[in-house]
Amino acid sequence: MRLVFCGTPQFAVPTLKTLLRAGHDIPLVVTQPDRASGRGMQLVAPRVKQAALGAGLSVVQPEKIKNNQEFRAQLEAIQPEAIIVVAYGRIIPKWMIDLPSYGNLNLHASLLPKYRGAAPIQWAVAKGEPVTGVTTMRIDEGLDTGDMLLQRELPIAPDQTAEDIFPMLAEMGAPLMAETLDRLKAGTIIAKKQDDTLATLAPILKREDGQVDFTRPAMEIYNRWRGFQPWPGAFTHFRGKKLALHHMIPMELRSEESLPAEVHVDRTRIFVDCGMNTRLEILEVQPEGKKRMSAADFLHGYQLKTGDRLG
Repeated sequence: MRLVFCGTPQFAVPTLKTLLRAGHDIPLVVTQPDRASGRGMQLVAPRVKQAALGAGLSVVQPEKIKNNQEFRAQLEAIQPEAIIVVAYGRIIPKWMIDLPSYGNLNLHASLLPKYRGAAPIQWAVAKGEPVTGVTTMRIDEGLDTGDMLLQRELPIAPDQTAEDIFPMLAEMGAPLMAETLDRLKAGTIIAKKQDDTLATLAPILKREDGQVDFTRPAMEIYNRWRGFQPWPGAFTHFRGKKLALHHMIPMELRSEESLPAEVHVDRTRIFVDCGMNTRLEILEVQPEGKKRMSAADFLHGYQLKTGDRLG
């Protein structure tokens, strides 16, 4: 097919490369503008742009697309049979939805209708889901509400983080999009409407999502830490300064009553009480302005004692 590809981060790169290997014609790749990044705030090209230029493809980076007449004329001149959208980061306007005969096809990183929105991988892990996956769908004017085409499932191990799941779903989704195109052309896909009553939302993450609420059960805190990797992670405060929690293990107390946020010290180990009579063992921390360190080093350097409180 003749395609236009829209995508921005690394998550979209495997799909772009797979569609090229499958022989599709991609005369144009659309991605977001270069952004300043790092300590030096140097402009950095999106990963999709880097991959597209490496493959000799034309790239455009419009700041806005809804009322961009120049961009619209570009796409209308190409007359793509389908527009592929993978983690592009822009709302697709109606004129663009209506342009190609096969529609705008999106690779979404969840098992729709669960986890519609900007952070489906992070929230699936944060909610303790045992399985996630990818869905190919036709984009409509709603938020991830279009008709579903194909799905694939991926189990989530209890110790995997969102950072682990991202590349796995990217690699799983790439051949699924290629299969979707093949089967659309062959007429062997029956689009399926989403059941809106089963929908859940996965809103964009905010810094405060990483602040630990020790009244939650330990397993819930642990799952949120797994889901919010690499950002915003999990953090609390100790003696008035931010304390990032880099590794932890949830456990049940059973015998004694917990007092959420209270610290318990056992030789070189740190435990913190949580809600529902549960407890976390904190294995690695990072005090504000310092390097990451083990619980034992933190205990030694900060003279932590049983009865201290976090938060």
